[in-house]
Amino acid sequence: MIDAETNLAYGIFWALYAVAFVVFFYMMARLFRIIPLYAIRTLLQAALVVVFLTPVESAEVANWWIPAWLYGGYETILGDASEAGRAILNFGMASVAMLLVWILDLVRYRLVKR
Repeated sequence: MIDAETNLAYGIFWALYAVAFVVFFYMMARLFRIIPLYAIRTLLQAALVVVFLTPVESAEVANWWIPAWLYGGYETILGDASEAGRAILNFGMASVAMLLVWILDLVRYRLVKR
């Protein structure tokens, strides 16, 4: 069982991670403005969201979610292919969902641009 102090640290981590991601995403979006094609700019932004915001549930503690890039990388280094595969599976599902959102955004952009 996890104590209250550990749960507080877990919540603080996710809050700081979310704030850091928002700042990083804003900075990268400003950098991506130099790319002339809307589709490429938004695809890169969608890739940022998938890479940094895809979670995977911890095998050690129930109901604790970890960024998949961090968990998958760590488990790959440790040599646990099945756990790294769970992170990759989550990346795949998040990529498919974000691809659908990206396509719908391109359709919206095309319709508004007319």
